[in-house]
Amino acid sequence: MRRFPSGVAVVTIDLGGERLGLTVGSIISLSLDPPLVGVSVSRGAALHELLRQAGSFAVSLLGAAQGALAQHFARGVPPIAMWHGIALREGGRAPRLAGSLGWLECELFSEHAVGDHTLFIGLVERAELGPAQPPLVYFDRSYRSL
Repeated sequence: MRRFPSGVAVVTIDLGGERLGLTVGSIISLSLDPPLVGVSVSRGAALHELLRQAGSFAVSLLGAAQGALAQHFARGVPPIAMWHGIALREGGRAPRLAGSLGWLECELFSEHAVGDHTLFIGLVERAELGPAQPPLVYFDRSYRSL
């Protein structure tokens, strides 16, 4: 699958002030009516149980210039340092990364065990466009622009 490009996003939650984010390359559009997206999260990821408890999440769809953000949220940075120096877009129930292609705010709709991951299905309650720019993609083990 490393030879098949995927879009890159950061999924975030806010659970009573405890904020966490995780880079994913597995976000997919599942339905237009109702608007549903799917995100696959490893059961070993810190975000996994917190997302379940939060019941909602945000998705920041990353642009080509946001490779450093993708790496930051992919590394498993300790929560105390996770948000240091990260520009956020105000509003919403969960943090949204400034300068992204767009943002989705989702309510947890359902979840499904799939191997060592859980596929979380989100009902999109709000979608916003960011600045027009090329997307960030993950291809052959590196972040790239189209």
